[in-house]
Amino acid sequence: MEELGVSYNEVILDFAKEEQKTEEYRKLNPNGRIPTLVDHSNNDEVIWESNAILKYLADRYDTEKKLTVTDEKEKADLDTWLFYQASHQGPTFGNCQWFMFYHPERIPSAILRFQNEIKRIFGVLNDVLSKKEWLVGNKCTIADLAFIKYNDYAIHHLLPTNFNVEREFPHLAAWHAKLMARPAVQYAINHMLELDVGRERQHVNGVTHSEFARTATGIARRGIAAQAAKDEVL
Repeated sequence: MEELGVSYNEVILDFAKEEQKTEEYRKLNPNGRIPTLVDHSNNDEVIWESNAILKYLADRYDTEKKLTVTDEKEKADLDTWLFYQASHQGPTFGNCQWFMFYHPERIPSAILRFQNEIKRIFGVLNDVLSKKEWLVGNKCTIADLAFIKYNDYAIHHLLPTNFNVEREFPHLAAWHAKLMARPAVQYAINHMLELDVGRERQHVNGVTHSEFARTATGIARRGIAAQAAKDEVL
């Protein structure tokens, strides 16, 4: 919405109170998760799931096709990358996050598996981006934007602290840096920090960024990666 200049009102749910599980909210999103979009300018149309929302916004409000494409082949390519993000990046990075930060017992083999899958997915993107600047249509599209949040989280929190993404995946790193530099992306990140909310803290236990930073130590602060040097499991 920031990219397209579409006006909106945001509603922040309190995950500690499980507001995303209330009967009222689940009438909008039966999955009881975020995000959910209610388009009051279109008969209160409800869309949920991140990439479905991206496609809806692009189809309805991107009249200048700034973030989407018109060529039929490129449309198919764009959908392919959105599905790849939803079916590969999302579940893999999310599972790695769970086993590093939230699982009640330490399972190094599970963490290692998902870290290796993150590297594999980074490798797929890096190979494609070695041949072109953007994923689809020679410009930034919603396909590129869909990868930002989890890529950034993986780079800073999920991979071992001694893993150099710029060295191992230079094309992915350059692409990610360009995406992160976009004004709308910077606004969204800074806005989340100002609100002190974030999925990586709140989707499990409702802890905010600042509370996590204040209380976390050791493994909780840097995941199992904090013990990599001693245990040699990552």
